[in-house]
Amino acid sequence: MLNKKEVLNKTIEHIDIKKYNVVSLVESFGSMAFQARNLYSAANIYDMMLKDKDCSVILTLAGSLFSAGLKQVVVDLVENNMVDAIVSTGAIIVDQDFFEALGFKHYIAPSPYYYDDNDLREIAVDRIYDTYIDEDELRICDETIYKIANSLEPRPYSSREFIYEMGKYLEKNGGPKSESSVVWSCYKKNVPIFVPAFSDCSAGFGLVMHLNEKREKYMSIDSGRDFYELTQIKLNSKDTGLFMIGGGVPKNFTQDIVVAADILTENAPMHKYAIQITVADERDGALSGSTLKEACSWGKVSKSYEQMVYAEATIAMPLIAGYAYHKGSWKERTPKEFQKLFIK
Repeated sequence: MLNKKEVLNKTIEHIDIKKYNVVSLVESFGSMAFQARNLYSAANIYDMMLKDKDCSVILTLAGSLFSAGLKQVVVDLVENNMVDAIVSTGAIIVDQDFFEALGFKHYIAPSPYYYDDNDLREIAVDRIYDTYIDEDELRICDETIYKIANSLEPRPYSSREFIYEMGKYLEKNGGPKSESSVVWSCYKKNVPIFVPAFSDCSAGFGLVMHLNEKREKYMSIDSGRDFYELTQIKLNSKDTGLFMIGGGVPKNFTQDIVVAADILTENAPMHKYAIQITVADERDGALSGSTLKEACSWGKVSKSYEQMVYAEATIAMPLIAGYAYHKGSWKERTPKEFQKLFIK
């Protein structure tokens, strides 16, 4: 049998965009071709969002991003007023960010198939391509979600409300136990986080335990309220810009708020700016690879400032975020603090 301590011996380190001024490198991409030029275009559009004082920036996250070392990038975006709301998958926020905030780590695998997956299962180690995570520690994360759920008044909550309670839990317990945390930073900076498919992660296991115990009087997640609250952010913004990592539910959910706002008020403006990093393409008609130009046909995204970047997120995201950070346009922004729209 494998020795768990020997397998989990080298931790994933989160890249710090503050250390590397990539402005000249990214600008040189503008004179190249293919995805290099597309990446420069996307970086420039993101900087335009930050310069535009009327623009609210919504970051969407899908894929195993924080387990791969991108957590600090998002923390820096939040801490430096470069994002006003986040829409994410549950795994990123709960299994990866909140998990590390509790003091746990993700680990480097020597190669994707260095150990047999059956052997990893025997020692309760889960694999995310070339990254490992301790299943026993994940169960502790599940149980913490269960404890938070048990502490709340039995009623429906938006995912934003529940994640705010997760931030409050970290605050009450002395902040994150391991480096930094997106959940904690957003709690402090009043940046709302939405997870439209909240039960599709460790949060779901915690809620299953909560419902099994409470039966009659329990808290639940209201997906309709999620949609309504994010639409309120659109309605309280003159213009909006999207910085999308991956696709899936966060991408569609965030694009759809234009239609929802239009239904409520009529003539709601499309997202003025939009960039997306993805490895999916449009040939199968699936959402993750659908172009931003296609979104224009649905009345969701303006074609004025949009750019697809067909690249893997661990390479492209630090370059785009790092470019915008070192350009410094965020220094002139006024925090939107959209969390205050919902806190009574």
